[in-house]
Amino acid sequence: MVQVDVQVAVDDAAQKWMPSAEAIKRWASAAVKAAELDQAEQSDQTEEQMTVRIVDVDEITQLNTQYRQKTGATNVLSFPFEWPDEVPVEARDASLGDLVICAAVVEQEAEAQQKSLEAHWAHMIVHGTFHLLGYDHLTNDEAQQMEAKEILVLNGFGYANPYM
Repeated sequence: MVQVDVQVAVDDAAQKWMPSAEAIKRWASAAVKAAELDQAEQSDQTEEQMTVRIVDVDEITQLNTQYRQKTGATNVLSFPFEWPDEVPVEARDASLGDLVICAAVVEQEAEAQQKSLEAHWAHMIVHGTFHLLGYDHLTNDEAQQMEAKEILVLNGFGYANPYM
């Protein structure tokens, strides 16, 4: 399983529903497993590590502007961890990176798309984790590959295809 550090930087009482750290860990772990990482290569390392930070609209807007040069809030941002070249391979751990998720945007999207909050949160964690693992959706082929893996993982938890 993936070791996940969950940081909540919003008033969770103001949110309709937010996932537990254990749920986030299960969803992220399933995405890592579905990505078919070379388990033999990982076996002598510690388990994969990532941080999930749940933020408000102001923080996600600032990060979206700073790192993607896009205005406004977004649902999830991923920041894959990259080791500096000077760190020897044998000294590296299995850091995946950080996800930043805006609780208010996830809530608004779930309502607009008529999805349960739980299913939409699961999708955002799985989607973001795939980004940390190097998946993207810049081309149609990339999008089809990434979406197929997301659908597979989400179906494993009983959630419907989020792209329908």
